[in-house]
Amino acid sequence: MSAQFESKRLAGVLSLIVLGLNIASCTTDSKNVKTVSLVGAGASFPAPLYERWLSDYNQQNPNVEINYQAIGSGAGVQQLIKGTVDFAASDVGITNEQAAKVKRGVIALPLTAGSIVLAYNLTTTARQSSQANLPNNLKLSRQAYTDIFLGKITNWNHPQIAVANPGVNLPDLPIQVVHRTDSSGTTSVLTQHLSAISPEWKSKVGVGKSVAWSVGVGAKGNEGITALVQQIPGAIGYVEYAYAIQNKLPVAALENKSGNYITPTPESAARTLETVKLPADNLIAFITDPIGAQSYPIATYTWLLTYRQYQNPIKAQALKNFVNWALIEGQKSSLELGYIPLSKEVVIQAQSVAKKITE
Repeated sequence: MSAQFESKRLAGVLSLIVLGLNIASCTTDSKNVKTVSLVGAGASFPAPLYERWLSDYNQQNPNVEINYQAIGSGAGVQQLIKGTVDFAASDVGITNEQAAKVKRGVIALPLTAGSIVLAYNLTTTARQSSQANLPNNLKLSRQAYTDIFLGKITNWNHPQIAVANPGVNLPDLPIQVVHRTDSSGTTSVLTQHLSAISPEWKSKVGVGKSVAWSVGVGAKGNEGITALVQQIPGAIGYVEYAYAIQNKLPVAALENKSGNYITPTPESAARTLETVKLPADNLIAFITDPIGAQSYPIATYTWLLTYRQYQNPIKAQALKNFVNWALIEGQKSSLELGYIPLSKEVVIQAQSVAKKITE
């Protein structure tokens, strides 16, 4: 009787162990089903807004973790082509040639927009903390800012700058241009604009995510240019509006096609984008030199690039859910960070295209 009892007892213990393992397995499987991680990389232009979105979205959806690395539009597109990320971001979308390399197909979704500003530092020494007695929005004519980037205007008290800023005591300070070293959608948008307004720029430098700059020092990402402009007396560089505002850098009022000097704001950039019609087939379009009298001259959408097909249906659905949230709830925090909320028309277009993401 004792041996039989002991045998039954051991059998019961083994049954409980097996049951426990099964329960643990079910729990783990349940967690795997409910939890998903997505990885993206690309443009630094929208990075401050994306960071806010991903934090807010994770708080509301703790089972979804989305990580984004701001490595530049060009590098982001290459990662998408290689299949090493779940999504990418680019300020110039994606070309047909690049899209043809993605076997799973590509969908480009405008999620936000912003302006590219010329931020500057007119302190005369590195120790100065303010730019006293100088306006926060120096006026730069189309010829002036093109010639600065061509290396033809090399000092801040140059007559071409002075004539647009009467009464301003411009410092006798060398200009130090700061430009991107990485493959950058921001660079592409800026050089598209400069090529549109200057035949000399078009012939000497041209358009591209990377170009042979005539002058200046390089930095990586919008954050890199912002840091160098802050550090170098006399510096000027091009960054997304949010970077300049968050770091309290003065920005130039640029002359537009109508001859008006326009200070960059979300409102003036929104006027520019009102004239852009996104084609139904890929939702990618640019305006290189807007004609609106009150339009800021350099503004653009920035695109989230997803695969058309995902091998993992959970990832596909998680990404679709996030995109829909960004198009509706996410737009509410755009203005706060210096970005331009999408129009209702663009939101509807993007929602329609996002439905094509499949598993």
